Amino acid sequence: MSNFDEIIDRHGTDALKTDALAERYGDANLTPLWVADMDFATPPFIIDALRRRLEHPVLGYTVEPADYRPAIIDWLRMLHGVEVRPEWLCFIPGIVKGIGLAAECFTRPGDKIIIQPPVYHPFRLVPEALKRRVVYNQLIESPSGHYSMNLDELDRLAADGAKMLIMSSPHNPAGIVWDRPTLAKVAEIACRHNMLVISDEIHSEMILEGTHTPFWAVSDEAARCSITFAAPTKTFNMAGVVSSYAIVPDPELRNIFFRFLNSMELDEPTMFAPIATIAAYRHGNPWRLEMLEYIKGNIEAVSDYIAQNMPQIKVIKPQASFLVWLDCRGLGLSHDRLNHLFIRRARLALNDGEMFGPGGEGFMRLNIGAPRSVIIAALAQLKKAIDN
Repeated sequence: MSNFDEIIDRHGTDALKTDALAERYGDANLTPLWVADMDFATPPFIIDALRRRLEHPVLGYTVEPADYRPAIIDWLRMLHGVEVRPEWLCFIPGIVKGIGLAAECFTRPGDKIIIQPPVYHPFRLVPEALKRRVVYNQLIESPSGHYSMNLDELDRLAADGAKMLIMSSPHNPAGIVWDRPTLAKVAEIACRHNMLVISDEIHSEMILEGTHTPFWAVSDEAARCSITFAAPTKTFNMAGVVSSYAIVPDPELRNIFFRFLNSMELDEPTMFAPIATIAAYRHGNPWRLEMLEYIKGNIEAVSDYIAQNMPQIKVIKPQASFLVWLDCRGLGLSHDRLNHLFIRRARLALNDGEMFGPGGEGFMRLNIGAPRSVIIAALAQLKKAIDN
């Protein structure tokens, strides 16, 4: 059994989560519950695999290990019941980078790219930095706090000439596992309007409720119009080992994109990325299931504590991942005052909802991938700040 209650001090390790607090929040002594990596120890089978490689004294040029693609294929078959062909796969140097590379490869400056806010902020920042026109297909919020896609508006935006949709599946920050009919309709719209879908599925290994369907596997149309990105890095808490991959079933899209990556050797992984990926996918499922059970316990602990002590805040329980979307609009605070409450009064570092775009105002994203004692202590700090 893994010890997810162990408190590990990450200060002084150049961890973004802790060592960038002073720069990002103006205070190095906050409880860090923001950037989306976990505070659990990276599983020992991954550390051991990396350590074994380091026992060899030469760190020279390497080729892709023979088991890299088979490990991914077997993992996806086990996890999602899908069959991926080896030639569909390609290493990419991170999913955000992959989004930028796909935008560079398939669109031009001035082209419209659709995102679905409130959504992971690099979906907006990367295309804007590349001089693309970002257009919003804002999610529809129900009275219960859950979200759905505005498919009629998506159809209109695609008909208006959008070249690409960047989709978060499962959705970050709301933790939505999109159902198959929704994804099939997205594919139908995209194919009809000759629009490319980039599906970021980095949280798809952390399903808490429902069933994840990889976008490309939804329909023949989805396979023809999409590039899917995935990675073991969130699940196994090894984001510092950049190891992501693209799945491109369509031969024409694949030829264009993979040649683009190859032209800059961006399809060649660093030495340690395949080693960590193989270790995760060959040995990691028992650990993954333990971790998800612990995360479920954290979600219930957060939900119960807030309901009993801070009823002004509403917890949107995620269907996937370790990120909890907190609706703080009941506090009646402006953006600046809400941030002041969390950062200066409660001494907590979360991601504020406005960074995720329209619909995120008044929300905060809470990372619960940490020991439960840390999460409960943080909530107690927030309660005290609100009470005062």
